[in-house]
Amino acid sequence: MAATGARVFTLAFIVADNSCTPAWEADSGLIDVSTDTQVGPIINAVRAAGGDVVVSFGGYNGTKLGQVCGTAQATAAAEQAVISKYGLRAIDLDLEEPEYENASAINNELGAAQILQANNPGLLITITLPGTTSGTGYFGQQLLTTARSLGYTPSSYSIMPFDGGFSGASSQISALQSFHTMLMNTFGWDSATAYAHEGISSMNGRTDSGEYFYQSDFQTVLSFVESNHLARFTFWSVNRDRQCTPPDNNGNLSATCSSVPQNDWDFTRIVTQFAQTSTATPTVVPSSTPSTPTPTATPAPTLTPSPTPTPSTGSSCAGIAPWSPTTAYSGGSKVTYNGYLWQAKWWTYNDVPGGPAGVWVQLGPC
Repeated sequence: MAATGARVFTLAFIVADNSCTPAWEADSGLIDVSTDTQVGPIINAVRAAGGDVVVSFGGYNGTKLGQVCGTAQATAAAEQAVISKYGLRAIDLDLEEPEYENASAINNELGAAQILQANNPGLLITITLPGTTSGTGYFGQQLLTTARSLGYTPSSYSIMPFDGGFSGASSQISALQSFHTMLMNTFGWDSATAYAHEGISSMNGRTDSGEYFYQSDFQTVLSFVESNHLARFTFWSVNRDRQCTPPDNNGNLSATCSSVPQNDWDFTRIVTQFAQTSTATPTVVPSSTPSTPTPTATPAPTLTPSPTPTPSTGSSCAGIAPWSPTTAYSGGSKVTYNGYLWQAKWWTYNDVPGGPAGVWVQLGPC
């Protein structure tokens, strides 16, 4: 945090422990959330340093809660246990194989998200799904269609444009543009609304399939994301955001370094540039060491920003609730404070309007 300015990290992943019981997928095996003593101290340390965490459910490996809980209600109850255990204000649903291909499981996950949203006012929920060079595949479109039929809209949908025949930033931007069209066609959104609900979760350095994404690629994607006001920009992983020895790692993939020449935290610093005008979240995974789990960022749910509001004068405060230090606000939320109307640039919690965090824009007197 001190080296990069990053304040929010995503912890990955929560899966199912054989039954409808949430557990951390760690290097040492599954860690039951109800008896966890390893991850909680990490969350406390991040918060003590002025940051916060998002917890991601799902991922590529393991059995997912939506597969085994049977109903949306049971899935929501299992996920609520995690929210309550850690006092979470944001979660990510990383919907990948095999859950991604299971229509019943996806119904459970999206239905659970609706329940959680209703039962936890202000909770920020993002959805991350596999990306293809044409945006997302058949099952991704099926997921979007299911969300539409349920009448559910999360804070954002992010694709992971890597491990699928991608080559540099241009191919990722092309995928984002195609996914943007899918969002407009599925939900009937205009272009600006679709971009405001779209995000990207990239991968730094060498990918599993041998693609390479360099600092320059991240910078190019950042420019696209910022110019179009996308909701998220995150990556897998902070754990890999350092140089290998030798720098190219002899052409091999590593879980602890990027396999490209770099300085420590080069990629995190680029993502944090986005966080300075929105809210990006590197992702962290618990490891086998009880006292110091190794951060392993995933294609993480980045918290959802909105375009920076433009100050105005003579704003009406009718019907706008006063700012509260115990309420989480998403980008675009409005509050009243000290006789003025304020709008949040990005997700925020306990940041006073007009305070040093610079989260709130004053729109004018009430």
